[in-house]
Amino acid sequence: MEIRLARIDDRLIHGQVATTWAKQTGINRIIVVSDEVAEDSLRKFLLQEAAPPGITANIVTVKKMLEVYNDPLFISQKAMLLFTNPQEVESLVNGGVKLHSLNIGGMRFTNGKRMITNFVSIDDQDAASFRFLASQEIELEIRKVPTDRKVYLMDLLEK
Repeated sequence: MEIRLARIDDRLIHGQVATTWAKQTGINRIIVVSDEVAEDSLRKFLLQEAAPPGITANIVTVKKMLEVYNDPLFISQKAMLLFTNPQEVESLVNGGVKLHSLNIGGMRFTNGKRMITNFVSIDDQDAASFRFLASQEIELEIRKVPTDRKVYLMDLLEK
């Protein structure tokens, strides 16, 4: 499986993902990696229906993604991985999934989080996961759409 984009966006599959990012990356599969979403049958159905024509969408747990990552059945897949939080990305990387970069597209503000941009909010657990990912030499960049200028998350965390 060729991972063409790994992205955190708690909205998951929506207009920007379905159109701009999918076209930009030339993917044929979107894989939502979320233990919580994989257990919600209605949400799974809605996300699968939101995939653009010609692109297959799957919603899997972290464990399932680790199981299929090196499966020869998926060798020809050009995938976009979507996550709701950095902890699940960290779990995949700890499990052997190789990522070169991680795009952060949106993490909504909730109680206990602090805003680091107008569309990315993190708490201490998120910051710890991002620091781990950066220690694995994974580029952490913030952009809503491909044409936006890259903002490096670690530069914001160090402030």
